[in-house]
Amino acid sequence: MPDFESFELPEEFLITGAAVKAGIFEALKDRSLTLGELAAVTGSNQRALWTVTEALVSLGCLEHEKGKLRLTRECHSVLYDKESPRYQGFAFMHTYHLLPRWLELPNILKTGKPAQKKESTDEHRSFIEAMSHYAREDADRIAGYCLRGLPAELEVLDIGGGPLTIARAFALNGAKVTILDLPEVVDMMEPEVEPGLRVRMVKGDFTESLPEGPFDLAYLGNICHIFGEIENRKLFKDVAGILKKGGRIIVNDFIRGTGPGPALFAVNMLVNTDTGGTWTYEQYRTWLEDAGYSVSPYDEIGENQLIQAHLPA
Repeated sequence: MPDFESFELPEEFLITGAAVKAGIFEALKDRSLTLGELAAVTGSNQRALWTVTEALVSLGCLEHEKGKLRLTRECHSVLYDKESPRYQGFAFMHTYHLLPRWLELPNILKTGKPAQKKESTDEHRSFIEAMSHYAREDADRIAGYCLRGLPAELEVLDIGGGPLTIARAFALNGAKVTILDLPEVVDMMEPEVEPGLRVRMVKGDFTESLPEGPFDLAYLGNICHIFGEIENRKLFKDVAGILKKGGRIIVNDFIRGTGPGPALFAVNMLVNTDTGGTWTYEQYRTWLEDAGYSVSPYDEIGENQLIQAHLPA
C-alpha cells in the first residue's frame, strides 16, 4: 500500500519544469544576468521571477554572484555538459509534459478514452531525449545480447529507434542499421547521426509498412506497449516477412506480472493511447509463435526485459 501520510506535491519538480518552459536555464546557460536582465530576456514578471529564482537558488540550481544570477556548476553539468557523468539533459521534461494528461485520469476511468493531446515540438524533443537518456546506460550490453551469435556484417532493422542510442551501439558493434521512425522524428534526429556511422534513417509508420529486407535482426525497443493485441500481432507477422531465414526478433518492453512497474506503466498507456498497455510473457509468446517464431524465455539486462525469438532456419 502507498503511504498516504507521506503524499506531497512535487514542488521541486514543478518549479524546475516551469523554469525550463520559461527559458530561465537557457538564458543563464553561458552567462550571468541580473534579475531585471533575466526578466527582459525571458519575458517574465519580475516579482514572479524573483520568487521562482530564489526557490531555484535554495534548490542548488542557481546562485548569486556580484548581484547577478548564474547556473551552479552542478546544475550546468547535469543539464548541459554531455561529458559529465552526472549529465541528464532535459529528459525529465517528458514526465513534466505528461502531467496534464494524467490529471484527466478520473474522466478516462469513465470514458476509457485517452487524454486529448497535441504534442508540441518541445514535447516531442523531450520525449526523444528521455528515451535516449534512459537507454544509454545499458545500450552496449543490449546490443551485445541482440547480436550474439549472428554473422558479421549483419543488417539490423531498429523499429522506432529514432533516439539513436541503441542504433549507435549496434553500429559500433559492426552492424549496418536501418532505423524506421515517424517523419518528424527522423527530421529531428537525422542531423545527430555521426558521419561514417553505418546508420540510415527511414521515414514511415510501422503500423502501415516496413522497409524492404531481408534483415538478420529486428529490434523492437519499447514500442509494443503503445498498442494492443491486434496491432502487435500484425507487427510480428510483418516483421517475419522481412527477416532472413533464421532471422531474429528482439522485443524490449515491460512484461506484466514481473513486478509493480509494468502495471503502473500500463496506466500511462491508458492515459496516452487508444489500445496500449503492458502484456504478459505468455501473451507475447503466443503472438510470436502464431506469427511463426520460436520463442525463448525472457532475459533481463539492467531494468530492461527482452524477449528473443527466431524464425525457422
